[in-house]
Amino acid sequence: MSLHPSGLVAGSLIVLAVYWEAFETIVFPRRVSRRFRLTRAFYQATWLPWRAIGSRLRPGKRRETFLSVYGPISLLLLLGAWVVLLVLAFALLHWGAGSRLQAPAGMRQVEADLLLSGATLFTLSLGEVAPVSNLERFFMILEAGTGLAFLAMVIGYLPMLSQAFSRREANVALLDARAGSPPSAGELLLRHLDLEGKESLAPLLEQWERWSADLLETHISFPVLAYYRSQHDNQSWVAALTTILDVCALVISGLEGEPVRSARLTFAMARHAAVDLSRIFRLQPRPPGTDRLNAAELEHLREAFGAAGLSLRRGAEADDHLLRLRQMYEPPMNALAEFLLMGLPTWASPKGAQDNWQSMA
Repeated sequence: MSLHPSGLVAGSLIVLAVYWEAFETIVFPRRVSRRFRLTRAFYQATWLPWRAIGSRLRPGKRRETFLSVYGPISLLLLLGAWVVLLVLAFALLHWGAGSRLQAPAGMRQVEADLLLSGATLFTLSLGEVAPVSNLERFFMILEAGTGLAFLAMVIGYLPMLSQAFSRREANVALLDARAGSPPSAGELLLRHLDLEGKESLAPLLEQWERWSADLLETHISFPVLAYYRSQHDNQSWVAALTTILDVCALVISGLEGEPVRSARLTFAMARHAAVDLSRIFRLQPRPPGTDRLNAAELEHLREAFGAAGLSLRRGAEADDHLLRLRQMYEPPMNALAEFLLMGLPTWASPKGAQDNWQSMA
């Protein structure tokens, strides 16, 4: 049979595109700034309709369960999409090389090309279809090596994602008893300083500075982790990151006697994570629709702090400073919260709210 240059060109381009996408997604530890990516197009095509369905469900366990399925299943679907593209691409290469194959009588050319490609990628060696030309033998060897390389990458990739998710969620779970469920900055400061004293706030902030750095690095390298949701409906990595930023903003703007330097360092790292992660998904920062901390709520927070022996500075200058700090992180965090359907936390926990450990049967 004659050669088909168009099949060779199309198959080669698809193979190279999948190779490069797999390299950028699994191996390459940096943010990819190209406007078009197959992986990004895949997540846009699948998350937006999934999110639309989830947004129609009533907030609660049913909606969270539905949304929590997306992260793991999207990863499997992405790997499956790569496999399908590779099978089709190598089938195109065989067709482009002339489909010089030994095949059972009555089998059509396209069936033989697809059967050989699929069997080779999964290293099945059925023996029903075999290449005759040296060029197609080369394609067969290349595809078999590709199948083994993909298997090896997946074996290493999935445990790495699981470990990064576990590290993230361990600290999120710690906020249950430290800051309530859902967490709040006011509750965290009141509980922590009441139980462990003012000198213990600096180590806590340092711990969350490292958590923010780990969150930034893992979620930039593997953005699919952002879709993985916490075990409990009233917890999320978005709420945890926002709570820590709220705490730092309060300390920096005038919570007297607290470690300002540690708060500044943690604020810088956490804000870096907030901005970069919103850019990963190409989100336009936008402030929340309603003020998360209006004047009345801020005064109530001051009164609660005062009753606990803490002093939050008063005056227009302090209020403006706090507002400027909030404007540095609330827009990107709100964009992430709306995109992922994860709510932003309040600044103070509602009265009578129970922690998860208290409300469990």
